[in-house]
Amino acid sequence: MQLLNISKGITLAQEVMLAEKFWSRFKGLMGTSKLPEDKALLIKPCSSIHTWFMKYPIDVIFLDCDNQIVHILHAIAPYRFGPLVRNAKAVVELPARRCYQTGTKTGDLVEFYS
Repeated sequence: MQLLNISKGITLAQEVMLAEKFWSRFKGLMGTSKLPEDKALLIKPCSSIHTWFMKYPIDVIFLDCDNQIVHILHAIAPYRFGPLVRNAKAVVELPARRCYQTGTKTGDLVEFYS
């Protein structure tokens, strides 16, 4: 599945991995050595994240039920807790600085394509 920022008309990730079950949501990207530039992880349901046991920073976008971005964490470092974003229904974890590179901002709409 691909991730497109439809507000900007730009692809954010060519391959989106999905974490929907308890263990895959809990594990997330822990233990991985890096997140390639063309990949992302979609975690749902999710309204808060952590980067414990990670080895690299990531960008995190929080999505509401309409796939509108309601909050962004830029290059959050390992061993941090993110905020609880009450209206978030899902989270996408991307390589660090991907949001800056693509101009992705709060309020943008994203779409997932198979």
